[in-house]
Formats: sequence, C-alpha cells, structure tokens
Amino acid sequence: MMIARAGIWILAPLLLLAGCADSDVDELQQWMVEQRAQTKPRITPIPEPKRFTPQGYVQDTGVEPFSLQRLTQALRQESAGANANAALVAPELSRRKEPLESVPLDSVKMVGSLNKAGQLVALVKVDNLLYQVRLGNYLGQNFGRITKVSETEIVLREIVQDAAGEWIERPAALQLQERSK
Repeated sequence: MMIARAGIWILAPLLLLAGCADSDVDELQQWMVEQRAQTKPRITPIPEPKRFTPQGYVQDTGVEPFSLQRLTQALRQESAGANANAALVAPELSRRKEPLESVPLDSVKMVGSLNKAGQLVALVKVDNLLYQVRLGNYLGQNFGRITKVSETEIVLREIVQDAAGEWIERPAALQLQERSK
C-alpha cells in the first residue's frame, strides 16, 4: 500500500511535466517571428530648428546698457523702494512690545466682548488665560494692530513680508469662538 502511494506521488509530477512538452512551441515561435516582421516602428521626424539671425548692436539708436547714468538711475529706484518699505515697519520696530505680540495669532481665540465706559472691549483667550484688548492694541507676531472691535469680531492690520522681501499691510480677523459642547 505504501509503495503504491509513493509510486503515485512520483508518477503524478512526471505526467504533469510530460503535458508541458513543447508541442506548440514551434507554432508560437513562428507566430512571434511573423508579428515582429509585420510591426514597423513609427518614428516621427524631428522638426528642423528655427534659423537664428543675429542682430547687430547699433550704438547710435539705443542706450548703452552699461552707462553710469543708467546704473545710478537703477540704484535710486531701488533705494527709494527700500525707504518706503522701511518707513512702513520702522515705527513698529521702535515701539515697546505688548505681551500678546509674542503669541501666534492662530493660537488666540476671541471668546466674548464687554462694554467698558462706552468703549467695546474684546475678551481673548490664550493658554487658558483671559485678556482684554481694545482698539489700538497689538496681537500676534506680525505687528497686528487692532483696527476694529465688534461684539463678534476683532479686525487687525498686520505688516508682513511678501515673497520679494518687501513689507506690506495685510488684513486679518478673529471671529468669536462659540463654546463647543
């Protein structure tokens, strides 16, 4: 009985291998050769480059690009732009900082407002501490000065640097945060 089972285990793989004999391999190889012969690659020709025609520099008609006059004019324009930028941020750098200017604006939450002596005062929460802010106070790290306080919103004017490194004014606002349940 054991010998018959061992014989079946040896004979079964041999029969499977015999079934994989190369009966249709010649037909398959012949078909592949035909397909390769029929298939032609399509190559699109590269267009010719545009012809370059050089232009001569005529000194009489144009302004000399390396003249001293042109250089001083460009430097004046650049320094005028730098002075305008410096004028926008200079008063902010010379004044004394307020405590809430060290906190990023996105971590400040408006939680309410009060009417104190006829002036609207906003309540802001930073690190579980409440602060009262008024018109003219500063918030956030971008020289954010409060320009308007309402019952539901604080509007600020921030001074930030744009991609070119120039100082620009940007509006920002804090909305009243409703208590989540």
